[in-house]
Formats: sequence, C-alpha cells, structure tokens
Amino acid sequence: MPDDDQRTRPPDDSQDKIDCVSGALMFLSGGGEVGAMMRAHDWSASPLGHPRDWPQALRTVVGLMLNSKFPMFVAWGPELAFLYNDSYRDVLGEKHPHALGRRFHDIWSEIWDDIHPLIERALAGEATYADRLYLEMNRHGYDEPTWFTFSYSPVRDESGRIAGMYCACVEVTEQVLAEKYREEENERFRALFEQAPGIMAVLRGPEHVFELTNQSYLQLVGHRHIIGKSAREALPEVAGQGFFELLDRVYTSGEPFVGHAMPLRVQREPGSPLEERYLDFVYQPIRDANGEVSGIFVEGSDVTARKLIEDELRAANRQKDQFLAMLAHELRNPLAPIMTAAQLLKLGRHDPKSVSNASEIIARQAAHMTDLVNDLLDVSRVTRGLVTLEKDELDLNVIVAAAVEQVRPLIDARRHALTLQMSGQPAHVLGDRTRLVQVISNILNNAAKYTAPGGRIVLDVAVDADHGRVTVTVSDSGVGIASEVLPYIFDLFTQAERTPDRSQGGLGIGLALVKSLIALHGGTVHAHSAGLGQGSQFSLCLPCLAAPPARQPAAAGAAGQVDAGHLRVMVVDDNTDAAQMLAALLEVQGHAVSVEYDAGGALARARAERPDVLLLDIGLPDMDGYELARRLRSQPENAGATLVALTGYGQHQDREQAGQAGFDHHLVKPADLNQVNEVLAQAEARRHVISR
Repeated sequence: MPDDDQRTRPPDDSQDKIDCVSGALMFLSGGGEVGAMMRAHDWSASPLGHPRDWPQALRTVVGLMLNSKFPMFVAWGPELAFLYNDSYRDVLGEKHPHALGRRFHDIWSEIWDDIHPLIERALAGEATYADRLYLEMNRHGYDEPTWFTFSYSPVRDESGRIAGMYCACVEVTEQVLAEKYREEENERFRALFEQAPGIMAVLRGPEHVFELTNQSYLQLVGHRHIIGKSAREALPEVAGQGFFELLDRVYTSGEPFVGHAMPLRVQREPGSPLEERYLDFVYQPIRDANGEVSGIFVEGSDVTARKLIEDELRAANRQKDQFLAMLAHELRNPLAPIMTAAQLLKLGRHDPKSVSNASEIIARQAAHMTDLVNDLLDVSRVTRGLVTLEKDELDLNVIVAAAVEQVRPLIDARRHALTLQMSGQPAHVLGDRTRLVQVISNILNNAAKYTAPGGRIVLDVAVDADHGRVTVTVSDSGVGIASEVLPYIFDLFTQAERTPDRSQGGLGIGLALVKSLIALHGGTVHAHSAGLGQGSQFSLCLPCLAAPPARQPAAAGAAGQVDAGHLRVMVVDDNTDAAQMLAALLEVQGHAVSVEYDAGGALARARAERPDVLLLDIGLPDMDGYELARRLRSQPENAGATLVALTGYGQHQDREQAGQAGFDHHLVKPADLNQVNEVLAQAEARRHVISR
C-alpha cells in the first residue's frame, strides 16, 4: 500500500493534466491548499476512487465546499470517506493532511459516540443542528474540551438516494470559555458582593427598583423582601428623611452623592419602633452603553458605633473644657482674698485686729484651696484604683454626727433648717472612717450650697436588719436637678449649669468621688429629683454588720494644742517663701529654727548644729530629699534626728520610698499645723527618753 507522500504525489500526473484541460476535474479548481492537495492526491487507495469517477452530486458539493470560507466537510459513500476545505484545517489540527480521503470514523474515533447519532439521522434523511455541542477532541496529541455549532445535512446522488452527508460548522470554544470565565467572574463578584462587610445595593430605573442587595444591607433595613420593589415601596418608613429625594437627584443629574454619618430611622423588625442608625455612603450612578443613567449603585457602612463614640468623645472634651474653666474659677476665688490680704499685710500699717483678720482670711482661703487640690488628688487616685481603705467596724450614726459637725458652719451661715432622723439603733458597717465622713459631708455640703438661704435639709438614717443594709438619705428643698442632667450626675466633671445665685460652683468631681468611694465600701448611691426647683434626694446604701463596733479612736486635738516643747528644727526647702513662712510659724511656737535652701548647705549646717528635727523637701536643686536623708543618717551627729519628708507627693509608693530612705514621717504639702505639732511632740518625747 503506498504511503501518504505517494498518494498525494502520483508518479505520473499526465492524465490529471489532461483531465483538467478537458474540464473533467474543473470542480477541484481553486480551493486553496486543500484544493491543490485533492488535485495531487493519489486516490487509488481511497474508498472514493479517482475524482474523475466521482458522481456529479459529489462533484457539486465538493466544488461548493472548496470555494467556501466557512469550515465544511463531506462524508461520502458507505464508508463515509472524508473530504474538507481549507477553513476546516484548524478544526482538524494535526490530523491534517492525513485525514483527506480517510474514513470518517477513523478520523474522529474519540468523539464518534457523541456525533454518530446525529450522523445516523442525517443519513436517514433528517437534517440536524447542534448548538455549542461539547466534544472532547484529540487533535494536538492530547484531549481537549471543545464546543461546536454545526448542522448535518443529507446529500443525495443522481438517483435520489442518500449517498453521504454534508456539514457546515463553526468552533465556538473560545466564546464558550470566555462566557464561562465571565460567569465565574460574575459568580465571584456576587460572592464578594454578598459577603462584603459594607452595605451594597443595585437600584434600577427612575423608580429605583432593587435589583441586588447583600446581607449587610438586609441587616441594616431588617431582613425583608425588597428585590423587585421600588425603594419607596420597600422602605416606606424612610419617606421624609431625604434619601429618596437624593436618589432622584442622582438619577436625574448623573452626579454621585457622598454622605457622612447621615442619620437613618428604619424599622428593622416588624412592628418595632424606628431605630436610628448613622451611615457613610455613596450613591453612584450606573450608565448604559449610550451613557445614559440606568440605575444607582449604593455602597456604604453603618457607622453608628463610631458616631456614638465620637459623640461621647466630644461630650468628654466639652466636660474637660468646662472642668478647666471651673477649676480656674474655683482657684481664682480664694486667690483674690489671699492676694488682697497679703498686700494689706505688706503695707505694714495696721492694728493687730486687721493683721489678725487678714491672717484668718489667708488661712481660711488656703484651706479651701487645699480642699480643692485634695479632691483632685482623691479622684485621680480612685479612678486609677490607688486608694486603699483602712477599714474598721464603725457605727454609721457616729460617722453621720461627725459629718454634720463638719458642715454645720455652712448650714448655719445659710440659715438652713436641718432635721436629723436617726435610726435609734446601732448602724454597724465595715468602713474607712475618714472616707465615710468625707462622703456624707460632701452630700450635706452640696445640699447646703444648692439650697437657697432658709431652706430645709433632712438627713435620715435607716437600718434594714432583715436585708443587712443601712441607708443614709439626704433630702433638700433646693434648686433640684434637671432631668437631662440626672442620669449623669455621678459622672466625672459633670455639673449643672451655673447661675448667678449658685456662685458656690464646684469642680464637678465631688459626686463622682462619692460614688467611687461608696463602691469601694461595697455600697451604692442614687440621686432623685422631680426637676428644677423641686429639690433633690441622695441615698447612700451600705452593707450592715451584726457585730457591735469597736471603740472609736479619740479625735485628734485642735491645731496648736499639742505641746511640742522647745526643739532645734531645720527647714530645708528651695521654695524660699514656703521655707520662711514655716520657720516663722515654728519660731512663734518657741522652737529654734534654721533654714537652708539646698541639700549641700543642709548637710554642712546639720553637722554643726545637730538639729532635733529636720523638715526636708524632696524636690531640691542639687540632690533629692531621699538622698539627703540617707546622707544625714550616715552622719554620726544626726543618726538619731527625726527626719520628716515634707512634699507634694502623697501616694502610697511615695510614703514607702520615704521610709526606705530613712524618713520617720511623711507629710503632704501644705501640712496641717496639728500634724506638724504632733510630729514635733513625738520628737520631744523621744528626746526625753534618750536623755534619760
């Protein structure tokens, strides 16, 4: 059997030339490369035989096929010998040119099971059509997925008998794969769209009909059916809030709209009240192929949580600004009489009564400033969890009496009628005496300040043994508390608006301190008021003990009543005014006082004078007070002296550091004279013991 080269290149083509000239093979003229192959092909081994012997019907269809630019093939005869044109070569791939004249089955054996039923129908006289038929072909040495759109048509010979079939086809593999890719991309887009954390929706047409939404959008508006509905129909409760009008404007103008933290009131559950949310969003117009707006893409975020935090921060900043303004006001109030009194004393031309009066003013206003600073330090320590309570078993009746005693001067000065309704039975609690007195006196002080002169104040103590609690209630006939302020009355730096008749003011930290200190005692505090002008009521509730209280320690003596004897005292402070004033006060009490303003001078003078007591500032210019104390202790002359740290630092770690440095006592500036005298009295007693 001749090989392919011999079939396509016969040894003697003189007869073919004669046939072409005579017109016997004119139907094979043209046809490009495949036409030339047919003319040169050795047909001796083909089931079709030589083209000069082909029936007219085959000649006709082959002539039409060769001169068509559409991919075509003809399968003819009982063995369906295969003929094709130039455009069909790409379909064959590497099967070309060996496929020419061979059996249809042998060429496409790998897809025969898929196409054979269609071939049978065509050979039975029925034209068939297949659109995008999937075929797994092997035309490049490997199996590959392909898709074809084609038709099989029967071809009859001169006698009318079906002798073969004819196919016109087009490969649509690239289009199908491109569409599949687009579908996959669209599916990925839909998945991303659906899973996006931000709200997304696509609205179509001038009525803004919902075409697509994601879960975040449905979560925002409540899981309701909105696809296919217009915005006004789907979200009727949004009418009047401006959103529908914005959609209309964007659709008409084609200009996008960007909204920031815009409020939206929406009914998220059927029958529920409207819920306010805040949105950042964009309305982006969607344009069709002609550039006309056909819809709107909605994208945004629910920023309600962020908006609430920002509002809280703004409110906190306002409270801070108000607090700083109040602090400046409260500090200027006592400073004014202090400066006036000091200037009066500086003139040096007054009688003893004027001097005494000016001194009392300075002392009183300085004490007021000290209270302000102590409140600030207290609230700082409480909010940072640095307060340690020294708890004892106490009778709250005694605590209340001490608090009333503290506030009595203000109550009397404003001519208030104070009514005490005591329980008539012990009210035992476990607490810090100083802090509880501070809390109750703070509440009483507020009642006195915010009640017009001649008002009424009632203090009630009630013991509920069954529930194990004791309640202290302070009621007044004062200005009351506005309903909008009442929920925040115990917040730090919160204070109702000042009016000229309420000039006492305050820093807005007292009630916050009350709440924190009562909480540290395991109790609660509540405020009630019917409104402005209706008075106020504050209730403190503490756990009650069944055991009787321990005997209360005796109260400290009044300032100046402790006899400290006569001591050699050295004051060391780089604040010249503070050092000289303290020295003058101690000298008036009969002590021999020397003053130094730095650590170096103090060390030299202490070795020479051997003072009994040294009052040392911590923040000195050449070395700190802790190092100075250690060096004094290392001097044999001063090893037994009483060292007192006098500093503005009063936290627990400051006291510990002072003890480690060798200090015997730690006093916080400005030190109470009674505390100073008590320290000096202890130093005097110690000196007598040593002298024996």
